[in-house]
Amino acid sequence: MRSAGGGLIRLVNESAQVTVYWRPGCPFCSMLRAGLRRHDVEFHEVNIWEEPDAAAFVRSVARGNETVPTVTVGDTALVNPSAREVADLVAAARTSG
Repeated sequence: MRSAGGGLIRLVNESAQVTVYWRPGCPFCSMLRAGLRRHDVEFHEVNIWEEPDAAAFVRSVARGNETVPTVTVGDTALVNPSAREVADLVAAARTSG
């Protein structure tokens, strides 16, 4: 998990499943999703304004804030990562799994 202040905390079970938590009007979300597409990373998108449980999850990993984009790769959460960070984590999860 990466907190809003940085630092990556790995949780127990990693896989290459990627979920991007986003909200409408977020330019950082748009840039990340475009970057993931350029890196050929498949991902599932969740709009936190439409999914209260998703918003609660984002707050739980972002020090109480609804900071987006927040991304999960398996059981690892990253707050406002670059597309390269996500692509690298996906590649590492695939080679170790």
